[in-house]
Amino acid sequence: MDIHVVQPGDSLYKIAQRYGVPADDIYRTNELDDIPYLVAGQSLVIPTRETMHTVAPGETLFTIARRYGTTTSSIIALNGITNPDVIAPSTVLRIPVREKNYGFIEVNGYIEPSTPEKEAQTISQVGEYLTYLSPFSYQVGADGSMTPINDTAMLAAARNSRVAPLLVLTNFAKGNFSTEIADTILKSTAVQDTLIENMIRTMRDKGYYGVNIDFERISPGNRELYNDFLRRVVAALRPLGYVVSTALAPKPSDYTTGTWHGAHDYRAHGETVDFVIIMTYEWGWSGGPPYAVAPVDLVEDVIRYAVSVIPSRKIMMGMPLYGYDWMLPFMPSGKWAKRLSPQEAVTLAAKEGADIRFDEQTQSPTYKYFDDNGVEHEVWFEDARSIREKLLLVNKYDLRGVSYWLLGLEFPQNWAVLDSMYNIVKVVP
Repeated sequence: MDIHVVQPGDSLYKIAQRYGVPADDIYRTNELDDIPYLVAGQSLVIPTRETMHTVAPGETLFTIARRYGTTTSSIIALNGITNPDVIAPSTVLRIPVREKNYGFIEVNGYIEPSTPEKEAQTISQVGEYLTYLSPFSYQVGADGSMTPINDTAMLAAARNSRVAPLLVLTNFAKGNFSTEIADTILKSTAVQDTLIENMIRTMRDKGYYGVNIDFERISPGNRELYNDFLRRVVAALRPLGYVVSTALAPKPSDYTTGTWHGAHDYRAHGETVDFVIIMTYEWGWSGGPPYAVAPVDLVEDVIRYAVSVIPSRKIMMGMPLYGYDWMLPFMPSGKWAKRLSPQEAVTLAAKEGADIRFDEQTQSPTYKYFDDNGVEHEVWFEDARSIREKLLLVNKYDLRGVSYWLLGLEFPQNWAVLDSMYNIVKVVP
C-alpha cells in the first residue's frame, strides 16, 4: 500500500501509470463512485506492494532499506541493480513494501442502531477488521434498570463476522450524559447490585462477550465511588468469563476536577478492568470552533500520559471516522457544525471546487469554501495520511489497539490503511 496526494493536473490514469497498478484497482479501493473528480490535496490509497523512493545525496541502499523495513537484496533484485555501491542521487527506486509489519492489534467499533438492513450491511463490510462490536447503548436508570436497544440484527451480523459484541452501558438520558443518574448509582450498593444482575442477565441471554462501561459527567467528588463500582463489576463478571472495559475521557495528566475528566481515574481503571478505550477525539467538536477532530499531537499527549499509569496493552486508542463542517465566522451561540464522513468531505470539496490543505501540526486535512448563500465554511476531517499517523502511535507505544467512533460513516481509506499495517485479533472462534 502507498498513499498518493493528488496534485493539480493529476488524473486517475496518470496516477495508475506512476505506480504501475490498474486504475480500476485505485478506483475500487477508494470508492470513487460518488466523487465527481479528483481534488487537489486529496489522499488516495494505492493498492500496491511497492512504493517509490527518490535517492537523496548521502543515502545508501542500506539506509534506504532500513528506512522502509526491507532488505538491500530485495531492493537490488526489484530494480535490477548491477553495482549496489554506486547509487546516484535523484535515482528513483522501487521499494518492496512489507505488509502488516506492525503486528497484531484488537479493534473495536461503536455502532448506533439504524435499520436491521443497514446494520447488517455495515458490519458485513468492515467485520473482518473488527475484534469487538459495541452497539451504543443500553441506558441505565437511577434504580439500576437498563433501557434496551434493538440489537438483534447487529448481534447476528457480528456472529457471522466472528466479531465479539460488547454491551455498552451509559448514563445517557434526554440527550446528554446524566450526572444525577451516575451519582445516584454510585452512592448505593443496592442499586449497583440490581444493575450488575441486569447486566449479567442481558449478556447471558443475548450472547454478549463482555461490557463496556461509558459513564460520563460523573461528579468529580465521586471518583473513588466509581472506582469501587468498577471493582464490584469486575468481581461479579470476571468469574463468569466476561471481559470488562471502560471508556475514558482524554486528558494529558491526572485532572481531578472538571465535569468530563475529574472522575476518570486512569490508574485505577488500569488496575481494575481488562482494557480501557480512551476517547481521543472531539478536540474539534460540533459546538466549538473549527479545529481538527483528533489532532495527532494532542492525541499523543494523552497516550503518553496514559501509558505512564496504565499497562500499554490495556489501552485502546479512540479513532474518529468523521469530520465537521463549520459555518464562519464561528459564534458560540450560532449553528452547530454538521458532521460528515471523510468520503462526504472529499465529495463536498470536489463540488465546491476547494483544494484540500494538510495541516502539519495536527496531521489533518482541512479546506474552506463558500456556499450558495455566500457563507464561508471550514471543514476538518480525516484521510489516509491522518489515520496512518495515528495508527503509528499504536506501534510506538505498544497499545492493545484502536476503537472507532462511529461505524456506518464512509471512509474506505481507513480500512485499507489499517489492513496494510496490522493483523486483527479475533477472539471469537
